Amino acid sequence: AQAARSGGVGVKGERGYDPARRVVGRKRHALTDMDGRLLLATVSTADRHDSHGGVALLQASRRLWPFLAHCFADQAYQGERVGDATAITVEIVRPDKGQKGFAVQPRRWVIERTLSWIARCRRLARDYEATPSSALAFFVLAAAMILVRRLAHPL
Repeated sequence: AQAARSGGVGVKGERGYDPARRVVGRKRHALTDMDGRLLLATVSTADRHDSHGGVALLQASRRLWPFLAHCFADQAYQGERVGDATAITVEIVRPDKGQKGFAVQPRRWVIERTLSWIARCRRLARDYEATPSSALAFFVLAAAMILVRRLAHPL
């Protein structure tokens, strides 16, 4: 999940406080394929735990893609709540034992790269939207712009 800071004074709508990230605003939960293309996204208040957003995302993905069988997630999505939500196997990507400092985690870099590409859109630097649905719409629009750019300039 990516936490988005609130747009500032006067911005209305559902907001929450995430003490771990020290953010007042919303969280963006995203599901991507192995190449980093956005498949599904949700937006929730920042005070909602990542595992709750993960359950909603997995249940919605099961309706759209019933053949989806395996996904990778970080440690925030571990536990029975996410594991029992659907028939999708959730593999938690953990750092190596004894690791100190930063190291690239296998498969986790895919979602982090996608979120950083999407965050390059100025509109998403902060959450200025009044409703979660409009915040989600701009998030998906930014991902669509990335896909269009890929069509024009293949890797």
